Amino acid sequence: MTPRALAAERLRSHRLTAPARTVTDAARHMLAVQSQDLLAGRWALGVRTRGTPTLADVDAAFQRGELVRAWTMRGTLHIVPASDLAWMLSVTRDRQRQQAATRDRQLGIDAEVLAVALRALRPALRDGGCSRAEAFSLFESAGIDPREQRGIHVLCALTVAGEICLGPFGAGSSAAHEQRYVLTEDWARDSTAPADPLVELFVRYIDGHGPAGAGDFAWWAGLTLGVAREAAAQAADRVDEIDEGLFVAPSRPRRAASAPTVVALPAFDEYYLSYADRTAVCAPEHLAVVGPGKNGMVRPTLVDDGRVVGVWSHALATRGAAPEMFDDGHDADAAASALARFARFVAA
Repeated sequence: MTPRALAAERLRSHRLTAPARTVTDAARHMLAVQSQDLLAGRWALGVRTRGTPTLADVDAAFQRGELVRAWTMRGTLHIVPASDLAWMLSVTRDRQRQQAATRDRQLGIDAEVLAVALRALRPALRDGGCSRAEAFSLFESAGIDPREQRGIHVLCALTVAGEICLGPFGAGSSAAHEQRYVLTEDWARDSTAPADPLVELFVRYIDGHGPAGAGDFAWWAGLTLGVAREAAAQAADRVDEIDEGLFVAPSRPRRAASAPTVVALPAFDEYYLSYADRTAVCAPEHLAVVGPGKNGMVRPTLVDDGRVVGVWSHALATRGAAPEMFDDGHDADAAASALARFARFVAA
């Protein structure tokens, strides 16, 4: 495929030029959007939804139990449809545990510690959930020191085990209030496991990210390349191979006639981050500016006709600050309009 054709297809798959009807529909289509930055994860759904979605719309989907947030892949928080959480973890759990094993041993986290932690949390989890600080206090009361990142690693391990997840929000302003940990069995209901979860994960990845290959899927899901290739081979009757090793969904969203040319994507957005090779959407000389940098951050980006053309700031955009463009050859009004849509999403 030509670079331009690849970008056009990915923009459709990502619902950036073919937006979904609701934020929940966008989440179902994408399956998982990276969300260690909670505002970024919520805007990742907002920017993929038609009309004028708001932060409150996304939060309402969490309150209804349609969406949850969990460490689903690569030891990284993602927003996922609640009904898909259990089977996704059945595919990614073992690799996540392998990747965390050394640090867990250093922190003294084992099966007994996790059992004690869950017993300490369970009453609060059944009574409206608990914040991270409240969870850490309960750990201390049970003899588990949450310092030195032990507390967050215990919460992560319990999430990967399928015991807990992040669901409803506590009190406070829509932009700043904190999600509460709840029992997965109470919150992520109506979960039906597909016949082959690994194949389903590959197919759903291609639905929301294609054109992409097994190497991209391996990176995104945190699986080995061998397992990814096995998934691609077994999914051959559910995806279309349009180039050697490059797959798309047989049926793809139709591009909206009113789709903007320029979109403002959040930090850690799937469009940039979820591929093994990011030069397909960003010039090599700009990769270091976008990230991941030494601090692990991936900056919010402005994308024009499928290519990253600048970076911006969540906080500054709400105050009307100009983005940092990579060159002068782009439509300043279109960029301002894209950022204004984010500002309305937050303000509303």
